Amino acid sequence: MPRPVANASTEPLLDLAAARVFVDASVGAVRLDHAEGVAVHTDGSVWCGGEAGQVYRIPPEGGSLELRVADGDGFTLALVFGPDGLLYYVDLARRAVMRLDPAGGAPEPFVEGSIDGHELVLPNALAFDGAGRLYLTESYSGTEPGPGVYRIDPDGSGHLWSAGPFLFANGVAVAPDESAVYVAETWSRRVTRVPMRADGSAGEPELVVELPGVLPDGLGFGPDDKLYVACYQPSQVMRVDGDGDVSVLIRDDDAIVLAHPTNIAFRGTTAFCANLGRWHITAIELDA
Repeated sequence: MPRPVANASTEPLLDLAAARVFVDASVGAVRLDHAEGVAVHTDGSVWCGGEAGQVYRIPPEGGSLELRVADGDGFTLALVFGPDGLLYYVDLARRAVMRLDPAGGAPEPFVEGSIDGHELVLPNALAFDGAGRLYLTESYSGTEPGPGVYRIDPDGSGHLWSAGPFLFANGVAVAPDESAVYVAETWSRRVTRVPMRADGSAGEPELVVELPGVLPDGLGFGPDDKLYVACYQPSQVMRVDGDGDVSVLIRDDDAIVLAHPTNIAFRGTTAFCANLGRWHITAIELDA
């Protein structure tokens, strides 16, 4: 059964030495502008965004940064690569999901402003299922529960898949067996599971785990099929087993290597975290 987690007394599974700065771009010609989202391409490169609508590419070995989209008016939140090989990302300022060919060219809106008559207020995080359908969280409000999770087909048509209600639906992840969609409710301090019915519709949301004293932000299923939770506060990553047992994977009490991490993505047994609190991407070796 889901149960509260006494975070203050939970010892991390990994020493902080398992985490390293993958790229640091606080100075230089190209600067990393407080990345919120992170995604991994099939070529091993790591992509992230910036608070002025930027999109960056980091080569597989890390250490350097290439600016692919220089916007100036946007705010890039989550990013994810689709089964079509294109990069999809949320631009909060435009209230849009943008689409970018990583081989080159300019981004274009995939959905913008509204979905099936529902106005987007605070679109946030993204995840794909095996059929190429995109799940988009709508954070809506930090004080008032509301909808929800949208599902968008490859042709750009979509609908409100789960109305929740959720209190600031944030990170989203599709279960490896596609039995459910998991949502981080930041201001409820919990992770919620939305079952996927046989006809593809959403079931009633159900509690996975409560996280008192924690602000869960990003979600992702790792190579072990366990759910990883990047926490904005405290600066840590947690892991949820299939039976609801929760562990702190790694924590940075000083918020230096992990600095208010938001989204999380995986390349083999390496997890990458975006740090909204600083100017770098963190790599965590899960098998350390």
